Amino acid sequence: MARLVIVSNRVAIPEDSGKSVAAGGLAVAVKEAFTSYEGLWFGWSGKVVEDPSEEPELIDRGRVQYAVVDLSPQDHREYYSGFANRALWPIMHYRLGLGAFSRSDYAGYQRVNRIFARALAKLIEPDDIIWVHDYHLLPLASELRGLGIANPIGYFHHIPWPAADVFNTLPASNDLLRGIADYDLIGLQTDPDVHNLSRNLIDELRAIPLGGGSLMVDGRRTRIRSFPIGIDVAGFKEAAENAGANKTVRETMAGLRTRKLLIGVDRLDYSKGVPERMEAVDRFFASNPDQRGNVVYLQITPKSRTEVPEYEELSREVNETVGEINGALGEPNWTPIQYVTKAYPRPVLAGLYRAARVGLVTPMRDGMNLVAKEYIVAQTADDPGVLVLSKFAGASRQLPEALLVNPYDRFEVAEAIRTALYMPRGERIERWKPMVDRMTREDVDWWARNFLTDLENFRTIEREPPRAAAAAE
Repeated sequence: MARLVIVSNRVAIPEDSGKSVAAGGLAVAVKEAFTSYEGLWFGWSGKVVEDPSEEPELIDRGRVQYAVVDLSPQDHREYYSGFANRALWPIMHYRLGLGAFSRSDYAGYQRVNRIFARALAKLIEPDDIIWVHDYHLLPLASELRGLGIANPIGYFHHIPWPAADVFNTLPASNDLLRGIADYDLIGLQTDPDVHNLSRNLIDELRAIPLGGGSLMVDGRRTRIRSFPIGIDVAGFKEAAENAGANKTVRETMAGLRTRKLLIGVDRLDYSKGVPERMEAVDRFFASNPDQRGNVVYLQITPKSRTEVPEYEELSREVNETVGEINGALGEPNWTPIQYVTKAYPRPVLAGLYRAARVGLVTPMRDGMNLVAKEYIVAQTADDPGVLVLSKFAGASRQLPEALLVNPYDRFEVAEAIRTALYMPRGERIERWKPMVDRMTREDVDWWARNFLTDLENFRTIEREPPRAAAAAE
């Protein structure tokens, strides 16, 4: 049986008991993929050390072995904080004004991918299937090919792939396009993402369409398809059903009394539209003064990437927005916005989603957004809440029954909040039922199985000899 090798920027290593130290979307997805395979999970350890070893640390956990490498301060600064999160991330999310390209950061990005490839190549076996995840590792297949690795290599891009006119503003755009073409299978979240990347390869690298999503690029065949990522539906539903026993959930519901709850859960990131959403809530209260004191908006936003200047500025902006709205509207016995930066475990979030009459998921741009799916799955069948969802989130294509909004228009979002709060129970059930049925069919296991089946079945028509560029470095 073929072994599965998964590569990602970070690795969630389970404790000896088998319990994972992380419950993020990627960690859950990888766990599902390994239910059908023995394998290896490779990536950055999360540690920054002065003199990192070139040899990966190996950790055995039965069916799955974990291999991690440390980064030097320079590597972390240039590869992770620099090019990945100050150049690629904003461009992929259509935020051209926030993109900060640096030649030294790009060199560091390439260098770390080369370090990863050299460490990983020593661990690859002839029959391995390799599945690489996300924008940190776009050049990894090219580096592996240069080291003589001829195994099937797939790539999944968890964030949006922008239109060519946006992506091509990156000075390194053509290099990255050539690098991604060395994957045998490229998975994206939505069909528009597939169109954007395919069109860019055709226009910039003169790729030849072969049909069925396949392209010939510089003599190599690659296939591009959409694989919308799902969630662990059964696990999340169970967590929601049992959440009443959780102290945080009980105390929150007791504090609400008869008030209705709006909820937003997002990592602190400018792509999530948190300050814009708060302004929409402010607009809602301005237009519906009778709802003051009767509705509470809970925004849970753990901080992230605090070493990146743009994120520190965003944190200040959100805090100022919260203060201004609460100061203007709040009463001694009512605070309109409850803003929390603490990260909560899945059982708590599931219970809070279940208690919320309205789920606000309004990113300015998102590859998928699993919070939208979690909110739907957490609801009760006889009295579900209403999802207000950005039409610029990938999830909107699988959840068209939600109230779809333009997150740039705070008046439209405010009106959607009102519509959701006043929606009759019959209509709420009518909207919720097809969404939860779809999420149940298209869960995380469905996603992983489809991608890996495609990767196992896919072979290039004519594979060029491995490129020697990376090996010569």
